[in-house]
Amino acid sequence: MAFSGKYELESQDNYEEFLEAIGLLHAKTDHKVVTEVVQDGNDFTWTQTVPNGTWSNKFTAGQQCELATMMGGKFTAAVTMEGGKISIPFPQYRFTAEIIEDKLIMNCITPGEKGVTFKRINKRI
Repeated sequence: MAFSGKYELESQDNYEEFLEAIGLLHAKTDHKVVTEVVQDGNDFTWTQTVPNGTWSNKFTAGQQCELATMMGGKFTAAVTMEGGKISIPFPQYRFTAEIIEDKLIMNCITPGEKGVTFKRINKRI
């Protein structure tokens, strides 16, 4: 499947500004991030690993799903997939992900006129 694979952080833009916008001012920003995606049709397991921590969500595109935030809080949201792009409305931002030229491109966009767009480019490993 298009998303299935293991990816390593290649570059990111506006991460510290994004953390500030969602109230995580003291989060560590200089760590190695590995994202592993298992896709079976519309079913996904999405796991991010950093030193001393792992964050994982299982969801089905096209359905309401119970998900967890980076800090472990739970919420329910409709996960969509259109044109090869996954979209999830997290409580404090909208997450999108797509594969472009074998790279996993993830964006987190905070709402509002002065919203922050955090972009992470991950290379397949």
